[in-house]
Amino acid sequence: MATESGAQDSTASAQRKAAVARARSAHETARAEHHEKLAGEAASEVLRDMHLRIAEVHRSTAACHLTAARLQESYSTRLANWSAARDTPRPLFMAGVAEACGTNSAALTLVGATLDQLALAASDEPSRAAQELEFLLGEGPARDATQGVCLVTASGLALRDRWPGYGPAVGELGIGEVAAVPLSLSGTCVGALAVFDPAPGVVDSATFTDLADAITRSMILGTDGDPGLYDDLDLRALVHQAAGMVSVQLDCSVPDALEMIKAHAFAEGVSAHAVADRIVRGLLCLG
Repeated sequence: MATESGAQDSTASAQRKAAVARARSAHETARAEHHEKLAGEAASEVLRDMHLRIAEVHRSTAACHLTAARLQESYSTRLANWSAARDTPRPLFMAGVAEACGTNSAALTLVGATLDQLALAASDEPSRAAQELEFLLGEGPARDATQGVCLVTASGLALRDRWPGYGPAVGELGIGEVAAVPLSLSGTCVGALAVFDPAPGVVDSATFTDLADAITRSMILGTDGDPGLYDDLDLRALVHQAAGMVSVQLDCSVPDALEMIKAHAFAEGVSAHAVADRIVRGLLCLG
């Protein structure tokens, strides 16, 4: 539970970031309008097309900043309301992302160079459990989205057909549709945004990809962002530390040790973090 001063700091930070994002959106819009004007005055088709292409880039950047501003404003409003009442758990930044997709459940995962899941942020328990299943089973929408750097969707029976382990397991959580889009910039994929049971039409619209783009450019990689998503991002550091310990204890590779931890967690029906914590504290020995 955040302290009152911590909540106030986060609220103020989100408001500042929202103001900066709106200012940048206005600046990019003005630049787009300038090049559109130049396109209308261009003496040749080549110059006209060049200015229109530049304007399109500025329009896209403006939209990204505006989406980021709205996410920050939504978070600051919910945090301010919570700080005044304190009768519910502290609001999560990802809850605003989920709301923008017309659902309660959305999750963000960050991956490393080998596309292994390094961190997770979720809007609620079902989305957190769904991403934990991906981590344990090694299959699912976010994993496919990062590997293929493409939008991934599945619902109903297609969930089971595409992911034999993940599909039935996520169905037991009451989830009937999943979708994921990569978080990528300049050809580099840093993670994925997944939503569960989104509102009709969201996945096929620009809303989904715009949200992912705004989070990537303004929150994760932006100079004024908050890569920790206001301390909501859970790192997998303890799990990898435990894998190193198991690797030494059993004289096996770290990847093999990590798979053993995942298998043990899945069998027990607990998170990999819970198993890793017991290993690091000397309460559990695999093998």
